[in-house]
Amino acid sequence: MIEKKNIVDEERAVLVGLIYKEQTEERVNEYLTELAFLAETAGAVAVKNFIQKLPHPDSRTFLGKGKLEEIKKYVSAQGIRLAIFDDELTGSQISNIEEALNIKVIDRSDLILDIFARRAKTAQAKVQVELAQYQYLLPRLKGMWKHLERLGGGIGTRGPGETEIETDRRIVKDKISLLRKRLGEIDKQAATQRKERGTYIRVALVGYTNVGKSTIMNLLSKSDVFAENKLFATLDTTTRKIVYEQTPFLLSDTVGFIRKLPHHLVESFKSTLDEVREADCLLHVVDISHSAYEDQMGVVNKTLQEINAYDKPIITIFNKMDIYEQKTFDPWLDDAVKNDLLNQLKKRWEAETHGAQVYISAIERRNVDQLRTFILNKVKQLYEERYPYLTQFY
Repeated sequence: MIEKKNIVDEERAVLVGLIYKEQTEERVNEYLTELAFLAETAGAVAVKNFIQKLPHPDSRTFLGKGKLEEIKKYVSAQGIRLAIFDDELTGSQISNIEEALNIKVIDRSDLILDIFARRAKTAQAKVQVELAQYQYLLPRLKGMWKHLERLGGGIGTRGPGETEIETDRRIVKDKISLLRKRLGEIDKQAATQRKERGTYIRVALVGYTNVGKSTIMNLLSKSDVFAENKLFATLDTTTRKIVYEQTPFLLSDTVGFIRKLPHHLVESFKSTLDEVREADCLLHVVDISHSAYEDQMGVVNKTLQEINAYDKPIITIFNKMDIYEQKTFDPWLDDAVKNDLLNQLKKRWEAETHGAQVYISAIERRNVDQLRTFILNKVKQLYEERYPYLTQFY
């Protein structure tokens, strides 16, 4: 992994968002709430949000001068050492903002990369993350070397700084090339392993991060997949063979998606996402208790389209119904009214999911048997369509 200044445990931070284009203050606040959860996952504590409305980000400092002064006064008074920006920053912007605030500055992509670096356990995940880190670093080298540049122009401005940055660029490019080669070898091994799985129907769990995929994986497969109430608890794909009513199939748990996911991470995790691309059926897990669950569904669907996996049969699993009901239903509502409201919810999603929907609570194990039946029927159907001559599977 790249040696860099990781976020230390319980480091206090301020979060910074910008309202521009067609974004609303409500939407940016949602983004910052998620950013705070990311910061918590990385070991930091978000103590205050700063938001500014501009027609477009400032090319030098991202924010306006007045807002930077406001942030500087606060962080100086409170002893804050870290500012996290929700949008991706250039190397020069990071350098300029750090100079203005006199504290460490990172952006959302860098934060996500930090979390991935901490979560990576296998050789494949470590190589994937390291490649993404170097790809993130390469275009930012110039800005990071700004402190070595000489003032003014002409004679004397072409010094060690320019030579050093070119050396670093070459080192980083060589490292990227080496990591890509190593990852290519790992991808070949993973592809061979997938081919060796034979004629089994493959089912993959997909969804926004922290919606309960690993918990559902454990329920369906009775395995012990790591599950935690933090973002990106799972980086490596876990595959289990499952047999329902003498019908076998393979179930895979995959890395969660998130809005503004760094492009380099998607590229680096290609082999992990191949598990989704090559699946016969997808289980789209949704945290229906989240206030922005529809936006999260949109992020997942868009990502599936980008990796050419959206045309597969999809069963939508609305998880955390217990929390949804606690948030939605007042205690004094009678059962008839509650059932009517739930029926309205189900009717609303009936058309969009083509009836392929199930409402569960993985923690309470509510409707898990119904989910198993749903999956079994779909797997049998896929076997019949693909292998009509293999009667032992259905």
